[in-house]
Amino acid sequence: MTAMRARTARAWLWGVAGIIVLAILWEGYKWLGPADGVVIGGARVLPRTSDLAMPHVWDMAGRLFENVTRAETSGPLWLAVASAALVTLGIAAVGWLVGVVVGIGLSLVMLRWRIAEWGLLPWIVLSQTVPLIAFAPVVKSWGSRVVIGSFEWQDWMSVALIASYLAFFPIAIGALRGLQSPDTIHLELMHTYGIGWWKTLGRLRFPASVPYLLPALRLGAANAVIGAVVAEVSTGLQGGIGRILIQYAGQASGDPAKAWGPIFGAIVLGLVAAGSVALLGVILKNYRRVEVGT
Repeated sequence: MTAMRARTARAWLWGVAGIIVLAILWEGYKWLGPADGVVIGGARVLPRTSDLAMPHVWDMAGRLFENVTRAETSGPLWLAVASAALVTLGIAAVGWLVGVVVGIGLSLVMLRWRIAEWGLLPWIVLSQTVPLIAFAPVVKSWGSRVVIGSFEWQDWMSVALIASYLAFFPIAIGALRGLQSPDTIHLELMHTYGIGWWKTLGRLRFPASVPYLLPALRLGAANAVIGAVVAEVSTGLQGGIGRILIQYAGQASGDPAKAWGPIFGAIVLGLVAAGSVALLGVILKNYRRVEVGT
């Protein structure tokens, strides 16, 4: 337990140190970099150092505690960002759950029938090349035509579907690799004892897949957040952090620090999503004896 706490403390310290280093690099470039940015071959590879393009770190942090607008009824920026982030987190969580079901389902199909792996795996990989910016409006258009009895498709469902579209890929690949990871000698032993495919799956393959599945689930959670934010931007869904990203970016010329509020919120949102999935590692700690790659 002490060693685990020490590893957790080191991880937090390294995370805080990384943030501090990033802030120092930001301010260092802003102080030393050229006003027009770094231009190589006619292309700007590093941004301008003006306050409009690169506000000071303390200005961006301080702006979070100021009101969103000058109206007296307006609340602090951090509260608006947190509220929008919670909306997006809920939608991303639904997308992640759908991605888990689809991803693990596909991995089981590919595990059970080798011909299914040959046929499905290339299409699963190819599916991730579709640009979300173009795909999201199409999903919203299709969804608006779905009416089953009293059920009507909601706009947030289109966002959740796109989030699941990004989430299922790493989960399917990670689960498949994990389920195929047991040694042949162990599989042959189960076969010798007359243990069927489903019992072998539950007693051997699933426990062996945990070291592969947990990172895939974390990556799927982060992808679900990315998909939800991009889909909110593309579909125009109100209330989420993707919408205020666009809204505040349009106000950046007059209030550049404000535009960074939802960006920080989206970063924290991704960390929360991936960290929440990491709690599964505590529940499944007895199955994490073998590290991936060993």
